[in-house]
This record gives sequence, C-alpha cells and structure tokens, in this order.
Amino acid sequence: MLAALLAGFMDGVAGGGGLITVPALMLGLPAGTALTTILGTNKFMACTGATMAAGRYVRSRTLDWREMVIPVLASALGAVGGVWLTYRVHPGFLRPLMLGLMVAMLAFTLLKPDLGSLHAPRFGLRHQRGLAALIAVGLGFYDGFFGPGTGSVLIFLFVSVLGFDFLRSSALAKAVNWASNITAMALFVWQGSWLPGVAISMAVANGAGGWMGAHVALTRGSRWVRMVFIGVVAILILRLGWQVVRGAA
Repeated sequence: MLAALLAGFMDGVAGGGGLITVPALMLGLPAGTALTTILGTNKFMACTGATMAAGRYVRSRTLDWREMVIPVLASALGAVGGVWLTYRVHPGFLRPLMLGLMVAMLAFTLLKPDLGSLHAPRFGLRHQRGLAALIAVGLGFYDGFFGPGTGSVLIFLFVSVLGFDFLRSSALAKAVNWASNITAMALFVWQGSWLPGVAISMAVANGAGGWMGAHVALTRGSRWVRMVFIGVVAILILRLGWQVVRGAA
C-alpha cells in the first residue's frame, strides 16, 4: 500500500508509478505468479490513482475537457491491442528500447531549459487533435502491453511535439493514461488475471496518492512539474538499465 501511495503521487505529477508498483508486486507476491496476473493487479490498482488525478485536472480546467476526448478514445483502442499481445509475447524485450528512449528524452529536456515552460501549441486545433490521438493510440498500446514509463513518455511528447507546457501536458497525459489503464484493467479482470484482495487495498492508497500528486502539480505549476519529470525519467533510466544489465548477465 505504501508503494501504491508513492506511485499514485508520482503518476499524478509526471508518470512513472509503475516503476514502484510492478517491482513491489514481484517482490511481495509468491514466486511463480504469472506476469499477466501481476500486470492485471497493477492495472486495477493504477486505475484509482489515474481516476483521482485525471478528475482533479479536469475540475481545475487546466485543459479543456473537449481536447481530451479523442486522445482518450484512441488510448483505449490502443490498450486493447496491447493487452491482447501480452498474453502471447513476453514484454521484457522492450526494456532496451525504453532505456534508449528515456536517455534521449532526458538529454533533450536538459539541453532545452525552456522546454515546456510556456504553453505555445504549434498546430491548428484539427492537426493538434490528430497528433494527440496518434500519440495516444501508440502509448495506449504500449501501456496495455508493458506499461512502465507511459505517463512520462506522454508528457514528453505532448511538450516536444504539440508545444504544450508541462502542466497541461501532465493533465492530458493523465487523461490518456487513465483510458489505457481502465481498458487494460477491464480486460485483465475479464480474463481472471488479478488478485482482488491485493488490488483493492493498493487501489485505495493509489487513489489518495494520485489526488495529492495532481493537487501539488496544480499548486506548484509547470516549472515544478518539469523538475519532477526530470527526476522520474532519471530514476526510470537507472531502473531499466539495471534490468537490462541483469538480464544480459
């Protein structure tokens, strides 16, 4: 539950909560627990934090809710394909690819100090919605299939591609991540790939963490979200790097 609380807070600000909860479940559950059961339990838990954080952002009107509708639907569609693939292919092979992506994201963000400080959309509304939907369907697929780092990658792409500031990117990313979480959770539960007692207790803590994370982000603003984003991505790099090295060994 402590891991779920911390993960909810991280996810509410800059993503990366799966970095905490997936390893916690792997350590806490009996050896030999199916990966799909771990992922299903994690998705059920994550839905609460995502719902609380997304709701907090929507109520704040940081971003017009109408800008979230199409990306949310696209993310849900992508998650269906991702979950389907999880039952057929082990997602571990994605770790080296994600590690490279995270390193590139961190370097790009550090080399551009003003990145995400101002909200300056680069495209007209139609093109912006189309690009947001394209990003959402791709990351929704990844979230349904594997998951760690989804929120952080969404924030980075909304900042670097669409020209959003970090606060509005975090709001849109949380809505998109909520849709993929809800969809993936429903499919995993339908398949019986979850542990109800563990999932429900962690969900309570995750919901509290998600609300607190979104509240602090809205209070502190884009500059603070940027700093947390950099920290989360750095931790993700270390975690994924350790997994890649250990796997290679």
